[in-house]
Amino acid sequence: MTDPNLSLVLASTGLAAVAMVTTATLAGWRGWLALKRQELTLSEPQESPALGNTGTRIELADLKERIRKLEAIAAGVDL
Repeated sequence: MTDPNLSLVLASTGLAAVAMVTTATLAGWRGWLALKRQELTLSEPQESPALGNTGTRIELADLKERIRKLEAIAAGVDL
C-alpha cells in the first residue's frame, strides 16, 4: 500500500471527479440564471409608458380615496 503510483492514480482520479462535478454544477447554475433572466424579462409590463402612467395615476387616486373613506369610518365620521 505504499506504492507511490497508486497514490498518484487515486489523487488524479479524485481531482478529475471534482472537476467534472464542478463543471456540471457551473453549467446548471448558468442555466438557472438564464431561466430567471427570462422570467424577469417576460414579467415586465409591455405597455407603453404613457398608458401605464395614466393607469397608475387612476389606481393611486382610487386607493387614496379608499384610504380616506376607511380613515373616516375608523374615526366614526359619517360620509
